[in-house]
Amino acid sequence: MVESTKEAMDIAAASTAIMSMAAWLPPTASILTIIWLGIRIYESDTVQSIVNKTKKDKIKLDSKD
Repeated sequence: MVESTKEAMDIAAASTAIMSMAAWLPPTASILTIIWLGIRIYESDTVQSIVNKTKKDKIKLDSKD
């Protein structure tokens, strides 16, 4: 093959790789965003007060037995 043809093939291969990465980056970013927001919601004062209240209620029920 001629050197210029090899360079063109290299550029095509590299751009294909970049485009395939660009195709899976948005779904990956979406999943990470959902996980991050879930963590932030779980750590919020409202959710933590509900979780802690539920734990305290369960401990009270266990101690009555």
